[in-house]
Amino acid sequence: MTVLPEPYTHGALPLPDGRTRFRLWAPSAPPDLALVIPGRDPIPLHPEADGFVQVDVDCTAGTRYQYRLGAGLLAPDPASRLQDGDVHDASVVVGADSYPWRHPSWMGRPWREAVIYEAHAGLAGGFAGLTQKLPELADMGFTVIELMPIADFPGPRNWGYDGVLPYAPDTAYGTPDDLKNLIDTAHGLGLCVMLDVVYNHFGPDGNYLSQYAAPFFRDDVATPWGSAIDFRQPPVRRYFEENALYWLTEYRFDGLRLDAVHAIPDPEWLVELAQFVRGQIPAQRHIHLVLENDDNRASLLTDGYDAQWNDDAHHVLHHLLTGESRGYYADYADRPAQALARCLGEGWVYQGQPSPYRQGAARGEPSAHLSPTSFVLFLQNHDQTGNRARGERLTLLAETTERLRAGVVLQLLAPQIPLVFMGEEAGSRAPFLYFTSHTDPALATAVREGRQREFAAFPEFSGANSEAVPDPNAETTWDQSNPWTPEASPDAQQWRDLYRALLDMRQRVIAPRLDGAKTVFARAVGEHSVHARWRLADGALLSAYVNLGPVPEALPRQQASAAPLFSALLFESRAGAFDALCQGNLCSESTVWLLEEPA
Repeated sequence: MTVLPEPYTHGALPLPDGRTRFRLWAPSAPPDLALVIPGRDPIPLHPEADGFVQVDVDCTAGTRYQYRLGAGLLAPDPASRLQDGDVHDASVVVGADSYPWRHPSWMGRPWREAVIYEAHAGLAGGFAGLTQKLPELADMGFTVIELMPIADFPGPRNWGYDGVLPYAPDTAYGTPDDLKNLIDTAHGLGLCVMLDVVYNHFGPDGNYLSQYAAPFFRDDVATPWGSAIDFRQPPVRRYFEENALYWLTEYRFDGLRLDAVHAIPDPEWLVELAQFVRGQIPAQRHIHLVLENDDNRASLLTDGYDAQWNDDAHHVLHHLLTGESRGYYADYADRPAQALARCLGEGWVYQGQPSPYRQGAARGEPSAHLSPTSFVLFLQNHDQTGNRARGERLTLLAETTERLRAGVVLQLLAPQIPLVFMGEEAGSRAPFLYFTSHTDPALATAVREGRQREFAAFPEFSGANSEAVPDPNAETTWDQSNPWTPEASPDAQQWRDLYRALLDMRQRVIAPRLDGAKTVFARAVGEHSVHARWRLADGALLSAYVNLGPVPEALPRQQASAAPLFSALLFESRAGAFDALCQGNLCSESTVWLLEEPA
């Protein structure tokens, strides 16, 4: 890592004179707080403004250190750049970057070209293992690799959302240079790399902040993971702003996906974060900032953020593909074709309307004014697959393979930004389960029992059947979740061929015309059918005819008479679907894409 510039205020900061500045925000620290370096006497830290303490020490890169909090308790640096072991062990001073970047002039790719591949680095074989998969992913047509969180978490197995050291890449996945090589190799293949970051909470194991920085958290606002982080505190805001900058500059990530920002009680900080990042990074770099936000706040998508994950679109598509209507899918089971049309044409289903699943609470803001590329469209992701009790994929859940194929064809050619979850491109049937590796037996038990309670409302997982919910801490749960084993994808080549053909067409025909694309209309034309049309940047008209139901449906007479007159077929998900469309009918379980070039 390069010598940290002035914007950084947290952590072990190498100085130009060869010393290291140790700087910690510790407004509620015990009086005997000290820096501990093996082989030296404890080193007192000097109070600075705003609750910081710091000391400059003659030490080199590779020095191990911890903070003494009293009564023999030693804690890592909350801004540790590297751990010597796990989250309870010593932090390591990281010096100047010695990695020989091979593609230092890489500037990224415009957002309109994004086709995102979400991957878990650990299941891929660590940073080195995922690096080996990059050529095939690039060849298939993916343009962005999105890593699930890599911040240091307890043990070797975790989704990443239990991270407690946001600056330290988990060594279970490899070294910092392994991560840099992954990103560097991706850039050489024309791939962007984005990182999923968690700024809404810390994990339950290894977070020492309350011991010396109690104001880091609010006692008046709770989240599903504990007390909310207090973004009213300037040092707290700075801690996360610097973290975002760190990943984008030190490791040269091309963007960030911010997890569950609806759990951040100070949404104005999100605007500040985007402004900070974009103000620090040269404008010629393509940096992409993407949100997960259950609140559907459209205003953030005009304040520095490129897009938001579209859970509404996922939920209605999942209902149409599988027939499921339990839980939050109930909000999308009534008139699903109208809901899908609203997603394709306007972004979200819920734009301020009451949600029955949420006991009538209003949800969302109007979104029809936003670009289609403001929405990330997915059929599966880590949450929607892994938060099922058994982690089943759509290859097992969809009513038919033909219907799933129609969904994929819709997703990958739509003007929204597609995201594919690892294994989808090969038709993987391996589950993606919720897994952890907590070393505290009490915590492991609590997580297992909490998982069982979460699904107790479903008869197949209640009472004596609760053991059917896989134990997150069992190594077998991790082993089952690997989507890249040959036995997980018996139809791999067929799916890969489909994805490759669709993504090639997307990059050649659709992506270059997406800046400025606008919805012309999107309307339900049957119980399970939608007709949508967009005007692309050059005036071309892109049209989708979708029927995700089990029987053919006739187009309304006015649309049937004019449907394909001036358009060329781009893609049909099943043979004969275009011919049927020319007769005014939509084949069951089919998607047809047409393009009318500008005059």
